[in-house]
Amino acid sequence: MIKGFGSDVTVNVIASIIASLVFLAAGFVWGKYKERRRYGRNLEEYDFYPYTINRDNVPEFNLKDFRLGVHYFLKNNDYTAARQLIFIGEQNNVRGQLEPAEQKVYAKLFEKYDGKKIADDTTEYLENYVRLVRLIGKSFPNIGMEILLHNLADPSHSLICLENNVTGRHLRDGTTNLLIDLKKRQLQNEDKLNYELNIGSRKFKCTTITIYHKEFGVVGAICINVDVNYLTDDVMKSQERIEAFFRSLCRTELQLDENILSKDEYAKALKGKRHFKDESV
Repeated sequence: MIKGFGSDVTVNVIASIIASLVFLAAGFVWGKYKERRRYGRNLEEYDFYPYTINRDNVPEFNLKDFRLGVHYFLKNNDYTAARQLIFIGEQNNVRGQLEPAEQKVYAKLFEKYDGKKIADDTTEYLENYVRLVRLIGKSFPNIGMEILLHNLADPSHSLICLENNVTGRHLRDGTTNLLIDLKKRQLQNEDKLNYELNIGSRKFKCTTITIYHKEFGVVGAICINVDVNYLTDDVMKSQERIEAFFRSLCRTELQLDENILSKDEYAKALKGKRHFKDESV
């Protein structure tokens, strides 16, 4: 009898575990469904994604598809895709392209999905990058290396941080081709590293690092521009200027007691190794 009772208890326990797992799985699926209903899909999943590829394989903003998206999301709720559509519209100065009647329709969409907060969210997201750009720039002053940050939520006033100015630009200056170029490279899975720019008599070595946001895609870019002619024509003109350049490059403001070397490199440093290519130790 005890044996039978034990068997019944075991069966009941197993049944309870199975039932709990079923309810847990059902709750998880329902939660995902509710989350999808609330937040929606990505804009790329819709047929009216407002970028098309032209004959030169360059992405172009498509105003017709943008209008379709505006009307669709006014009638059908999709929090994620609608906000992505608004973000792209603001990037492409859509207010200046729409007819007055369509501007009113877009204004309704902007209000429905709290469009103003999109720009605020992007600005807040880029705050840490502002600090990053500022501190890197201040670490390498007077060596002809400019570093700056673009907020691509507002392309006509995108430049929000600039250190070691070598290009003559100012804060709140806009960018024209950068957004489209980054879109193209995103589609082609390309980086924009270590490239050369020749503008009249000026020559630069540049790197552009794209900043992505999980909700909106490309929202910003960090750009590093090295004034090549300054280095070749000015710095390398004399031994004195070369020495001044390296003094500026190696300048520090405080000294700390900490180790950044690996265990092996640390041991070699204590034995006299002076730099990473020093083979004497």
